[in-house]
Amino acid sequence: MRRFGRTLVTAALAVAVVGGTAGWASGESQSAVTGPPPGTAAWRADTAYGRALPDPATARPHEVARFFAGLDDAARSALVRNHPLVVGNLDGAPVPLRYEANRLAVVATGEARYASLSAPGRRILAFDPRGRGQVAEVFGDLEHAAHVSVIVPGSDNDATSHDARRAPHTGPAGMARALRTATETPAAGGSVATGSVAGGSVAGGSVAVIAWTGYTTPVGVGLDAADGRLAAAGAPRLARFTAGLDAVGAPDPVLFCHSYGSVVCGLAARHTDAADIVALGSPGMRADTADDLRTGARVWAGRGPSDWIADVPNVSFAGIGHGADPTSAAFGARRVPAADVRGHAGYFTPGTQSLAAFAAIAMGEAR
Repeated sequence: MRRFGRTLVTAALAVAVVGGTAGWASGESQSAVTGPPPGTAAWRADTAYGRALPDPATARPHEVARFFAGLDDAARSALVRNHPLVVGNLDGAPVPLRYEANRLAVVATGEARYASLSAPGRRILAFDPRGRGQVAEVFGDLEHAAHVSVIVPGSDNDATSHDARRAPHTGPAGMARALRTATETPAAGGSVATGSVAGGSVAGGSVAVIAWTGYTTPVGVGLDAADGRLAAAGAPRLARFTAGLDAVGAPDPVLFCHSYGSVVCGLAARHTDAADIVALGSPGMRADTADDLRTGARVWAGRGPSDWIADVPNVSFAGIGHGADPTSAAFGARRVPAADVRGHAGYFTPGTQSLAAFAAIAMGEAR
C-alpha cells in the first residue's frame, strides 16, 4: 500500500513537472491526424486505368511500388496531376513523383503559410495540410544515397514551423541540415569505440537526411506531452514511412528521435527496419529496457547536462509518463556523448560531441 502511494505521488509530480518545467505553459490538447490522405475517395473512384488503384489505407508500400513499376510515364504523370495529395503521401510511390505531387499539392492549398515548401529545390516527400499540417523533407539525394537518416522531432513542430526561423540547428529541418553537413565534413580526431561513440573519422559520402514531421506533435509541454496518445497515433505512420523507404530501395534508416519524438520511435521500433535508433533529450521510450523495444536496431541514447528533460520523472502510471530513462545504465542503450550540449535543443550544434557522434552513426561507422 505504501508503494502504491509513492507511485501516485510520483505520477502527480510527473504531471506537475511536465506542465511547468522551465516556465513552459501547458499546451492545448491536440487531435491526432490519422488515416489515409485527403483525396483518397476520388482516388478510389478513379477507374481510368482499367483496374483498382492501390488503396492508400490498406495497400502495403511494396504493393504500391509494384503498381507504379507497371505504369508508363504518361499514366504516372496523370496520377500526379489528378491526385497530388494521394501520390505525394503514398509510401512506396517513386520518389520523384512524390516530390512533384507535393509541389502541386502545396500550391493548390493557396495558403501563404505553406508557400515556402514549393520553392525551387525543396524535396518534399510528404505533405498533409490537415490540422496544423504535416511534412517530410529530404536533404540530399534519397534515390542514390548509401545511408539514410530520419529526424523524428518532438513538441511544437508541424508543417508551418518545420523550417521556421529559430535558433540555428534546431527544429526538424535545422537538425537535418546540420546532420547532413556533419556527414560531409570529416570529424576531428578520436575513434569510434565499441558500444559508445567518441568522435571518429567520418568519411563524406552519399547521405540523405529526412526531416519527418509526419505526426501530430504536442503543443507546449502539458498533458499531451505527458501521455502517449499522440505518440501511439504517430508510431504507425512512422513505421509505414520507413516501409515506404524500403519499398523504393533506400537503405535501412537511422532514426534520430528528439524529445517526445523518442516516444514515437519507442512505440514504432518493433515495426521498423531501422539500423539504429538514437534517443536524444528523451523523456522515455515507453519501455523499461532497450531489449523491451523488440527491435533489431542498435539503440543509442544521450542527454546534455543542462537539458531540462532530466527534471521530468521517469515513471509510467495510468498512461502518464514514458517510463525508464534511456540514458540510464539499466536501460542498456549505447551512450552518445553529450557533455557539451546546451539546453534541450542543442544536440545538433556544430562542434558538439553529440553531432560528431550522430554523424558517425549516420555513416554506419559507429561500433
